[in-house]
Amino acid sequence: MPYKRSFAVLIILFCTLKCVAQEIIEKKNKLNDKLTETFYVSMANQQIKSGPYQAFYHRKTLVAEGTYLDGKKIGIWNFYGTRGNLLQRYNFNKDSLEYEARERLPSDFHYLVDKKITDSDRVTKPLKIGGRYFGFLPYLNVFKTPFPIYGDDNELYVATVELLISPMGRLADYKVRLVSPSLDYDQTINLSLNFFKEEEKQFIPATFNYKPVLSRIIIRCRVTDNGGLDFY
Repeated sequence: MPYKRSFAVLIILFCTLKCVAQEIIEKKNKLNDKLTETFYVSMANQQIKSGPYQAFYHRKTLVAEGTYLDGKKIGIWNFYGTRGNLLQRYNFNKDSLEYEARERLPSDFHYLVDKKITDSDRVTKPLKIGGRYFGFLPYLNVFKTPFPIYGDDNELYVATVELLISPMGRLADYKVRLVSPSLDYDQTINLSLNFFKEEEKQFIPATFNYKPVLSRIIIRCRVTDNGGLDFY
């Protein structure tokens, strides 16, 4: 009888410890000066997201929402612009794009394919899961000017981010061109793809007559007062 009682106590203790280990806690993190994300992790492994996820612009405008399970996105995710307008809806369970907002013209996004296009050709542009705002933040956040910015000097520069996307939908090259006509400055800077996570290297490739092709995404950006990049 004492043995059985001791065994029962051990079982209860094990179950209690397991429940504590699986306790879910909320965490917040700054993605940059304007964006904050809220997500959940278990006490056992605080590096793996599990549960609802939200990201906010200036702490009030929702720009991304969805669900993680063991560190992977699942179900329907919605991605918004900085005014709260829906830009994209993606179903991660089905691995399918369910909605992509029409791009307003003129746009700071430009797309090129290495093909001569005629009126009869069917062409689709490359897309990033996450939409034209949240999805492209990693490519802006990683860059800093190779020189310090003083005062309002940032307003003298215009930057263009160029992403080369392979027919397989992989980021193949990343470069930033900085131009300042008034300072007679024009420099192109290549950055290593090692700066990006595996998920950030994945795109929906452009197609030419229904076949995936090599493409480029060029984004016109402004230089911030701390030498970073931001959307106009």
